[in-house]
Amino acid sequence: QYVPVKGDHVIGIVTAKAGDVFKVDVGGSEQASLSYLAFEGATKRNRPNVQVGDLIYGQFLVANKDMEPEMVCIDSSGRASGMGVIGQDGFLFKVSLGLIRKLLAPKCEIIQELSQLYPFELVLGMNGRIWVKAKTVQQTLIVVNILEACEYMTAEQRKQALAKLSGN
Repeated sequence: QYVPVKGDHVIGIVTAKAGDVFKVDVGGSEQASLSYLAFEGATKRNRPNVQVGDLIYGQFLVANKDMEPEMVCIDSSGRASGMGVIGQDGFLFKVSLGLIRKLLAPKCEIIQELSQLYPFELVLGMNGRIWVKAKTVQQTLIVVNILEACEYMTAEQRKQALAKLSGN
């Protein structure tokens, strides 16, 4: 089970809307709260369009064991920096936290190799959730399958699998 850490970027699922606050499932023991003002450009009049069921990419502002975790979708200078509601038509899946750390490492080989196969969008959450979207559903699922398999493949096995896919 994921334990929220202040500053962690995670993918959550909006489960409820209560007044000015969204409840977000982040895969921890309790849901996180997300204020509608915690989005770039949000004001009392200009509310972000967030619905129950939406995927949210954000980071923890507050995360300690005595308080409900609190998420925001803006950085310290009030910019979205890629955070906010994630598009509807991608694919969300879970992997181990170890694999996430590997994928988030700078110059990650897995992602460099995959990006030579197809263009795709990728969102990695420190809570073990990954969202992927390629041009077609088939390409999206291929990327998902490779990322899931990376957990158990050596670099050599991975290179062979990717070579087969690219037809070399």
